[in-house]
Amino acid sequence: MARLSGVRVGVAMAASHCNLGRAVATMKELVDEGAHVTPIVSPSILSVATRFGTPDFWREEIAHSSNHELLVSIPDVEPSGPQHWFDVVLVMPCTGNTLAKIANAINDSPVTMAVKAQLRNGRAVLLAITSNDLLGMNAMNLGRLLACRNIYFVPFGQDDPVNKPRSLDAHLELVVASIEAAMQGLQVQPLLVPWK
Repeated sequence: MARLSGVRVGVAMAASHCNLGRAVATMKELVDEGAHVTPIVSPSILSVATRFGTPDFWREEIAHSSNHELLVSIPDVEPSGPQHWFDVVLVMPCTGNTLAKIANAINDSPVTMAVKAQLRNGRAVLLAITSNDLLGMNAMNLGRLLACRNIYFVPFGQDDPVNKPRSLDAHLELVVASIEAAMQGLQVQPLLVPWK
């Protein structure tokens, strides 16, 4: 039986363009495991062309992988709170910028709106962090969120400690297990996982 059969997952995607491919592949895995996936997309993904893809490319990839229309604005996402749309909101990728906004209750995008709406209902928010400064200036925000109720993390580690000693990256292969744990009010362990 599929591990996430019937679970409603809002996948809130911040604009870490270099990680979108990994995030889309993980979104496909969630669908394969039976989850009902709703993509919530940062405006930057749909407006900035990079060497990793154009806005049209990512719009198509995300819609195809999730089998769902994209939510792209704060008004699109706001009803998710009062109407209890999601069992889990997964922020993937969760950039340092988005992490800082969540830690400081800043609500200025569809991604942060999804988090705010989920937390108002006391439901699980799962962060798949990826940033070059999470052990630098952003460490205080990471520490704040590690202590917050209803916020959980996909296990993470230093992806390149020699060349990027302040960088942390989530192990997306652990997303399904992390969702299962978060829905029970648990942080999947171990939280700190070394990169090979």
